[in-house]
Amino acid sequence: MNNCLYRAVLPLALVLGLAACGEAASERPEAKATQSHGDEEGTVHLTPQQIAAAGIGIIRPQAGVDGLLTLPATIESDPQATQAVSAAIGGRIVALNYNLGQPVGRGAVLAVIESRDAAGLRAEAEAAKARAALARSELAREERLFEQKVSPERDLIAARTTMAEANIALRLTQQQLAAAGVSGGALNRIGVVAPIGGQVTARNVVLGQTVAPDAELFRVADLRKVAINLALSAENAGKIRAGMSVEVRAGDRRATARLSFVSPVLDASTGLVPAVALLDNRGGSWRPGEAVTVALSSGKADGAFGVAESAIQTIEGQSIVFVRTDEGFRMVPVTVISRGGGVATVTGLTGTEAIAGEGSFTLKAELGKGEAEHGGH
Repeated sequence: MNNCLYRAVLPLALVLGLAACGEAASERPEAKATQSHGDEEGTVHLTPQQIAAAGIGIIRPQAGVDGLLTLPATIESDPQATQAVSAAIGGRIVALNYNLGQPVGRGAVLAVIESRDAAGLRAEAEAAKARAALARSELAREERLFEQKVSPERDLIAARTTMAEANIALRLTQQQLAAAGVSGGALNRIGVVAPIGGQVTARNVVLGQTVAPDAELFRVADLRKVAINLALSAENAGKIRAGMSVEVRAGDRRATARLSFVSPVLDASTGLVPAVALLDNRGGSWRPGEAVTVALSSGKADGAFGVAESAIQTIEGQSIVFVRTDEGFRMVPVTVISRGGGVATVTGLTGTEAIAGEGSFTLKAELGKGEAEHGGH
């Protein structure tokens, strides 16, 4: 067996410079990789043995691939499952029952506010309740007198009217109490309750702080589903539709979301088309505010082929691939439409080429070496 077997892929420049081992190797002509100029500019000359020794893989373009858009995005709480929590009347915070990140159930008391306005509302409600009770008593009395033919009918009608008005006033004060969060307990205190179940994602108050009516005190979000806001060009937006699946990536994590909305109009400030994807987050692995990358298919691209991202190199700002020739490899410019999942979608190929995949960076390095040597002469 030949003792010159390589157990590891050597850098191409080293492979090309190795002296032949043993007498059998000395009989072979030395192989060289050079960067030619003129009609062969951008060509690296290699023998099949040198290609194999350098670990350069040969791949074929894949036809019929979808164009893949990759866009930066940020995880946000679902607007349909997020609510700001405020108090209808102002006062001083005397109790805070929940902190950031804690789970809460619907109706849970998040905070307690001490307020003179609350005392006033409760007093009005008590007065309305007393007036309603008195009106009921008066109506019952008038009904007895009317049956005994002691009181005229007009007095009965007036009592019924008074009773109706008292009931309306009582319901109004009760609704005001409910809207303000005033329930049982101290006369001058109200409870600020969670309108939905979820987690506390914002808390804007501290103990002892005086708050104004309708000021946002908390924000509660149901994070079992989160939203991803996207901004698409008009051209790309025309290729996608609500209901399509998109891939969400962050480091080694992957998840599938679904587009729930693609705006029919452009955003006036950006000139882009807003879109929203919803992501199942029952596992709690995605957090609002987290930066992610979203990949989505933009449909079949005319004249486009899929190649491994490792085949794409950049020289002087131009994306290129190395196409196999009888004498080695030739640099061919391509246009990268999209990247994602280890595959790049490109135009500029016919689809019949054999191109360098893994190890193509060594061809770029050798090409740069040849250009440097040529420039030094």
